[in-house]
Amino acid sequence: MAYIELKNVTLDLPIYDVQGRSLKKQVLRMGRRNRIAEDNDGVVVVRALEDLSLRFERGDRIGLIGHNGAGKSTLLRVMAGIYPPTAGAVSRVGKVVPLLDIGLGMDENSTGMQNIRLRGMLLGMSDAEVRAKQREIAEFSELGDYLDLPIRTYSSGMRVRLAFAVSTAVDAEILLLDEVMGVGDASFMHKAQARLADLHSRAEIVVLAMHSNSEIRKVCNKVLWMERGRVRAFGATEDVVSQYEAVTA
Repeated sequence: MAYIELKNVTLDLPIYDVQGRSLKKQVLRMGRRNRIAEDNDGVVVVRALEDLSLRFERGDRIGLIGHNGAGKSTLLRVMAGIYPPTAGAVSRVGKVVPLLDIGLGMDENSTGMQNIRLRGMLLGMSDAEVRAKQREIAEFSELGDYLDLPIRTYSSGMRVRLAFAVSTAVDAEILLLDEVMGVGDASFMHKAQARLADLHSRAEIVVLAMHSNSEIRKVCNKVLWMERGRVRAFGATEDVVSQYEAVTA
């Protein structure tokens, strides 16, 4: 049975491009309330997450809420294994698929069809899985003959369509999703929403960050409210979203 567990997880992110003594002091002074400090080597570090202990299990549909910079996207990246925690531990059982940057792994000089394979394998699909799903992905993208052209010739909307079609073809036990992007006109958007709903239903655990409280109410049974890298509240969707709205209204 799939689960993901964080025990006393803290994450410090170094900022290597803060140069000059006066600029560094200014950054530290401005960020004191946000836990910006220097490490022993004089590198400026930001405490992005602090002492998080959480466990998500089968059937959980978790919505992450909070202001920009609260730590939602960072938490998703820690759960995905992209950022190793500075302290504490993350345990995972089940295939984790992070849809955090749906265009990641796309190659400008390769064709659309070649990028289906590249992106699919980056998401953990085997070569046989990609071949089996390639036609369906191509049809869903509605890109037709453009799939034989390098994606450098695509519009931004066409690239997103292709990336979305590949990303949502995966079979995930634990699905991590960061703010769904717009993927085209109204008719294609309707298809995309239905496909995303199907992806959610096939996963045992879904953790998603989005700014639409109405959407979170529709798809999530629990909500985690993040504030400055910490848990402000965690519980039933309506309880936590109502608390959040009362503070932010």
